[in-house]
Amino acid sequence: MSLFLLLWLPFLGSAVAALLPTSARNLESLWAAAVALAVAVPLALLYPQVNDGGVLIERLAWLPGLGVDLIVRLDGFAWMFAMLVSGMGLLVIVYARYYLSPEDPAARFYSLLLGFMGAMLGVVVSGNLVQLVVFWELTSVFSFLLIGYWYHRKDARRGARMAFTVTATGGLALLAGVLLLGHIAGSLELQTVLAEGERIRAHPLYPLTLALVLLGALTKSAQFPFHFWLPHAMAAPTPVSAYLHSATMVKAGVFLLARLWPALAGTDAWFWAVGGAGLATLLLGAWAAMFQNDLKGLLAYSTLSHLGLITLLLGLNSPVAAVAAVFHMMNHATFKASLFMSVGIIDHETGTRDMRRLDGLFRHMPYTGTLAIVACAAMAGVPLLNGFLSKEMFFAETVFVSAHPVMEVLLPAAATLAGVFAVVYSLRFGHDVFFGPPPRHLPREPHEPARWMRVPVELLVLACVVVGTLPALSIGPMLATAARPVVGGTLPDYSLSLWHGVNAPLLMSLVALAVGVAVYGRWAGAFKRRLALHVPLLPADGKRLFERLLAGVTATAWRARRLAGTRRLQPQLMCMVAIAAAAGLGSALIVPLEWGHRPRVPATPEFALLWVLGGSAAVGAAVLARLHRLAALTLLGVVGLALCISFAWFSAPDLALTQLAVEVVTLVLFLLGLRWLPRRVAREEESRHLLRSARRRRRRDLALSLLVGAGLATLSYALLTRTAPLSIAPGFLVRALPEGGGTNVVNVMLVDFRAFDTLGEITVLAVVGLTVFALLRRFRPPGEVQHRPPQQQAATRRAHSDLAHRATPGEAAQHYLEVPAVLVRLLLPVALMFAAHLFLRGHNEPGGGFVAGLVVAIAVIAQYMVGGTRWVEDRLRLRPPRWIATGLLLALLTGLGALAVGYPFLTTHTAHFNLLLLGEVHLPSATFFDLGVFAVVVGSTLLLLTAIAHQSLRARRRPEEADGAPGAAAPDMQEMR
Repeated sequence: MSLFLLLWLPFLGSAVAALLPTSARNLESLWAAAVALAVAVPLALLYPQVNDGGVLIERLAWLPGLGVDLIVRLDGFAWMFAMLVSGMGLLVIVYARYYLSPEDPAARFYSLLLGFMGAMLGVVVSGNLVQLVVFWELTSVFSFLLIGYWYHRKDARRGARMAFTVTATGGLALLAGVLLLGHIAGSLELQTVLAEGERIRAHPLYPLTLALVLLGALTKSAQFPFHFWLPHAMAAPTPVSAYLHSATMVKAGVFLLARLWPALAGTDAWFWAVGGAGLATLLLGAWAAMFQNDLKGLLAYSTLSHLGLITLLLGLNSPVAAVAAVFHMMNHATFKASLFMSVGIIDHETGTRDMRRLDGLFRHMPYTGTLAIVACAAMAGVPLLNGFLSKEMFFAETVFVSAHPVMEVLLPAAATLAGVFAVVYSLRFGHDVFFGPPPRHLPREPHEPARWMRVPVELLVLACVVVGTLPALSIGPMLATAARPVVGGTLPDYSLSLWHGVNAPLLMSLVALAVGVAVYGRWAGAFKRRLALHVPLLPADGKRLFERLLAGVTATAWRARRLAGTRRLQPQLMCMVAIAAAAGLGSALIVPLEWGHRPRVPATPEFALLWVLGGSAAVGAAVLARLHRLAALTLLGVVGLALCISFAWFSAPDLALTQLAVEVVTLVLFLLGLRWLPRRVAREEESRHLLRSARRRRRRDLALSLLVGAGLATLSYALLTRTAPLSIAPGFLVRALPEGGGTNVVNVMLVDFRAFDTLGEITVLAVVGLTVFALLRRFRPPGEVQHRPPQQQAATRRAHSDLAHRATPGEAAQHYLEVPAVLVRLLLPVALMFAAHLFLRGHNEPGGGFVAGLVVAIAVIAQYMVGGTRWVEDRLRLRPPRWIATGLLLALLTGLGALAVGYPFLTTHTAHFNLLLLGEVHLPSATFFDLGVFAVVVGSTLLLLTAIAHQSLRARRRPEEADGAPGAAAPDMQEMR
């Protein structure tokens, strides 16, 4: 099976799961389990191909010029993590079927869980570093949604926001780090980066690169000082905690450290940064876990401790330690996921997770108790269980580490102390919950769960026992397969035997077990007393520091906004123009402008007269803007027309057509916007002070305008008189027809050579249209009547009320516009034919989807102006959001079609075929992309203009609601959806 299909299968399953009925819990769980099984089984069958150092790679060209291709790379380490993601996901899905309440929306849960599975698979199998970061951030998004699944709970919302803020911020640092890695290694491909370890470590940018990569990894795995978010993420449903916070998401950070170990490890900076963070988290998490009264809180802090152990092992710069880290990743996933599921069973069957209320549950839940106790023993490192083996390897590496003399003593002592803490909190879980007096006053009568709810726990605990007793046979080959890529291809000598004789690691294990049991037996009551008093465990609370930092950043932003910002548009524009002018002037001082030697085109009287008219219209618009806004707007249209003629003059008919259509749309937009401007105050009512201030402002604006205009004219003249040494224009001219299938170079550039830019631009246009519509749906514009005397306001209200009651929306608009409706309606089919003409000829002649979309939008807007929204909706049945969605989907499918046949994204192909009566016809695939552009332009333009028109009509018809208060959307606005 294709690796790309395996990668995208969870995302497809997520989309289907979201569409399934929420009430069909069995169908939802069966579908999700089938998707997880469809990923896990083919992955398992690929084991022979990745064993002994094999690597499977599939590649799709995406942006080859930038070195960004879609690459799926599966080696032994990626295979192990992919099996962990898919296999653990399957068990969690089975478990969640019985954990979730019938009231919980199962469709959303399984859809998000499958989406997270796909994102995590993308992280572990990405063969390109930028691709890895994209999936990395996707895991943050899906984890945010899963942690906040019960969004009615305040703790869930807070935990989700905290986790997303920390991990997403770390992801931004990681993006900068991988870009630096790609710069140093000369490629963003993982294969190349891993092979350039010596070059990377010797580069001057290595410290900065290491810091940025570690920020991403440590925040994801909740390592000190970013450890505070993980305990607050326990507000998620227990299946989410079992999957994300023990087996997958929190291991993404240590996965990245292990993945880049051959390239970044081996330096003192790595040892102190990674090892220091791991050691601090190991001790801090173990210490805090002993004092938790919530079972999930205990497991959260113990997870921190074990992640710190893995991080410390990776920081020791030892190949054997790296193998031990990989081993503990596998072991920790099994016993910690089984413990989380056990906690979920206890919570599900008793109604509480509070350890102060839970006692003697073994009488009522013997099977669950046995499973949980075995898993606790594995977590504590008891012999004959898998946790003991990886802990022994950890102890051995701390004993034989070669570092600073202080560290050679500190590390074994710290490892033993962490082992003592692990025994104590494991005993608190196993003994306090299942033994003691019978439980009383529980919300529910405790009993064993449904059979299939316990099956995933049984399988995981069985794995703990089998690996602990038969490690060489059960896990040995897979560990070698997974660890070989981490250490660079050659495995060091290590042993998985159960008995290595009496040595220092064994003595450390015995000391940790004995002291841990003694500490628990001596101070078990003290733990509960400390919990009852709510004594802080540490002098600094990470959550409080995070919230204070967030509040400080927010307050600083508000203060900066008050100092540097204003709510008035004119000062904002003035500042923007002034800053741009200063930047241009500074650049000209650094690199002086010089005239080129390119031959000048002789000036003609016609062109000079054109711009004399254009300039006069611009000056007239500025003068009349304060006296007569409609006249000023008309003069601005003259300036736009002069610009259109200039484009045509300089042989740019495509730009001329587009500019003409844009001018019409802009004119309609400004006409609608006039209704929003404040009413002018008569001159005789103005004070002399206001008049002087206005004159000074106009003089300042005039001077700034002349300065910027002269600067732009000078810069344009300097550039146009030069001969470009490396012009890209000949390349486009030569390649347009043979590679793009069209002779209109401008259109071929938009839909082929730079189609990815066009896709981004229409996406932005769609987002802007939808955003404006969403903002205006519930906005009530201030009425014009508030500027008039009370008697005139009352008369205006009566007039508008009469109009609203006796006129349809079309008649109301015609009352104000008085446009000959019949002529405008006859214009619609003509405009549609003209738009079709522009669209079909666009690939070879001036035209295209953008200008055709503007023409259709103008024609429909004219119908709105004369017929009103009801007439247009009843006759045309337009739904602009559907146009936008259809256009974006069509453009995206065009690009994916190229990928499907093995070409880069959005590559154009041209088909030639004969049609009856028409003869030979050539149809480039870019036509469908251009059709998507056309649909997005029509939908977005209509959505923008009609939304504003609705508000203007509402302001006229309902002046009594001129206070600006929010209210329900008008019926017409509802129909637009």
